[in-house]
Amino acid sequence: MEEIIIKDRIDEIDFEKVTEMLSETDWSPGIKIDEVKNGAYNSSLVVGAFLPDGTQVGYARVVSDKTRFAYILDVYIHENYRKNGIGQKIMEYILSHEELKDVYKWMLNTDDAHGFYRKVGFEHLSRPHDWMEIIHQRPERL
Repeated sequence: MEEIIIKDRIDEIDFEKVTEMLSETDWSPGIKIDEVKNGAYNSSLVVGAFLPDGTQVGYARVVSDKTRFAYILDVYIHENYRKNGIGQKIMEYILSHEELKDVYKWMLNTDDAHGFYRKVGFEHLSRPHDWMEIIHQRPERL
């Protein structure tokens, strides 16, 4: 595997590539670039994984108050580069990021990657009945 470079400057993210990747996921099928950009620009941290030639192969973002709480979402590694440690590298980068050093409650949601997230310290909710949610139908966007 080529050396992977992790970047967290939003102006270095290839939003066309990220949109292409996220639009194929279960959680955001058909997502459009404007929604991807709005989500990124309103996030506390945006992280990309890049090959040495500049090709983006991974992405994740964090929504946080940078003090107590952080929610990790849109973690995605291009299918041709999975199982090479890129996801773990992204997660370790996020969890040790200087701007998030005070956060003590980290959350994420996954359908099928529980084993992966356990490797970096996540566990099932200790008090799942305390959590509540409102889920609206995803708006149709152009």
